Amino acid sequence: RLSPHVLGHSKAHVGRVVAELVRAAKAQGLQPGPLALSLRGDFVRIGSAYEQHKVRSPDCFDILVPLRLPPHLEPQPLSADGWGPRGAFVCGLRARAGWPRRYRPFADGFCVELQGRSHLSSGLVLRWFQGHLQRCLGAVRYRLQERCRISLSGCAGRPPTLHIVPCSDYVCCHISMAVRLIPAIPLGDALYLTALPPEGAQAPPVPEALWSLNASRQEQRLLSWLKEQAPATSCHLKCLQILKGLRDLRGQGLEEPFCSQWGRVLSSYVLKTALFSLLLRGPLDAWDERFLEERLEDLVLYLRDCLRKQVLMHFFLGNRSLPEAVVLPRFLKEAAPVNLLAAFDSLTLDLVAFQLLSTWIQAPQVIRMYSSPRYLRPVPVP
Repeated sequence: RLSPHVLGHSKAHVGRVVAELVRAAKAQGLQPGPLALSLRGDFVRIGSAYEQHKVRSPDCFDILVPLRLPPHLEPQPLSADGWGPRGAFVCGLRARAGWPRRYRPFADGFCVELQGRSHLSSGLVLRWFQGHLQRCLGAVRYRLQERCRISLSGCAGRPPTLHIVPCSDYVCCHISMAVRLIPAIPLGDALYLTALPPEGAQAPPVPEALWSLNASRQEQRLLSWLKEQAPATSCHLKCLQILKGLRDLRGQGLEEPFCSQWGRVLSSYVLKTALFSLLLRGPLDAWDERFLEERLEDLVLYLRDCLRKQVLMHFFLGNRSLPEAVVLPRFLKEAAPVNLLAAFDSLTLDLVAFQLLSTWIQAPQVIRMYSSPRYLRPVPVP
């Protein structure tokens, strides 16, 4: 488990630096008229570091940076049309019919053609976003020079990463931090669209007109509701942390290409989805910390069954069995359900299911074999 002190300091420092950068980027991006992209001026903290189930080091963070868009762009779900990768809900942002001619400069700079209509390009938006932030770094770097050194790096098709190196006399926890800044298109109701991650060298290229749905805020609301309903000593997040840790440790002993398949099939998002599904099946009192081992075993067996059946449905898309306290946007309620395991063949899923059960049975040996000694509890002297 991570030190709450170190993680708390890291999150606070990241928040201050990102706020400065977003403020500067919004100020420099203000232009009259609807013919340019700009930042909305806020940012959204997402991911395990902000949901209390982060493992490994406290130095990596994910943050959504919402953008302002011209009017006359409407979301168009495309998952049912066979577009994009399997196992993902994809969406396009297309220009409405009769788009005014004065929007032509925006279309030329940020749109691509799909099915004869202009659609906002995730690739072009990513390139603009990184360049815009890079231009703002100078002013921000000067203002923050007493606190830290900052730089920005990027890779084609991926969100840019902000690197923060604190000055030794400013932060007591002297660790460098990497913050993935993800440009996000707001859909309303705390829903966002983000660029689809590259699928790898073997996968066919994904059209730039496609975007991925991000429901991180809904996940955080569900976690908050679970925290209120479950016992104060609930172990559900600890189960998720342990399973993520076991996954990472076992991955160190696997060879390619299965090692990469293991990590993709048992992604943190898949593990979290399985945990959500299992939590809502039974009484939350059963997740008291006294029953940690039993609940962890339930989670492993539930995941194994999902892998064998080759089905694990997206938790929010078209889910009618959510508690009433967790209000879903209409866009999610009406979306077609998506099987998160649809992208993998049956042989791969069977191998992962077998290896997962083997990892659970051999968990003490796996921890001893692959863990760094500093993470192990000292053996009591007889």
